[in-house]
Amino acid sequence: MLILAEEHNPIIPIWQEIVVGGIAFLILCFVLMKFVFPRMEETFRARVDAIEGGIKRAEEAQAEANQLLQQYKEQLAEARTEAARIRDEARADAAGIREDILAKAREESDRIIAAGRDALQTERQTIVRQLRAEIGSLAVDLAGRIVGESLEEEARRRGTVERFLAEIGEDGGAGVGTGGRR
Repeated sequence: MLILAEEHNPIIPIWQEIVVGGIAFLILCFVLMKFVFPRMEETFRARVDAIEGGIKRAEEAQAEANQLLQQYKEQLAEARTEAARIRDEARADAAGIREDILAKAREESDRIIAAGRDALQTERQTIVRQLRAEIGSLAVDLAGRIVGESLEEEARRRGTVERFLAEIGEDGGAGVGTGGRR
């Protein structure tokens, strides 16, 4: 009997080791499923929500910018329509007064168009500055979240955003027909 107990087949594990290993494996699986996997899922969900929220805010800002651009185009069209109406009324006047009224109407339409263009240009510049600042801030926040680093250092962020906006300004003039994309 003693000889049989000492001779153990190395291919077949000892049943006590199988039981202890199985219990340890079950405990490990329980700990992973109870604590680790839910925490990983929460972290993943939070990151996805943050990224989707940043994209949604950027899309909303873009939609608002497009709406404002359309509104300014409509206002410019109205100003041009108003100028044309004034010129048509001047042509309908009597021949004797016609030249005086026509000159006044042209001066008035030029003034209205110039004032409208000046106001439109000023508003456009203001809105572009506001949108660039907001888009720059959103881009820095989004890039920080994606990269996993904090980009909130004010001097560094200002320099990066200003360089980015300057590049957009340069590309915007060159790529008018392509929407500023290369």
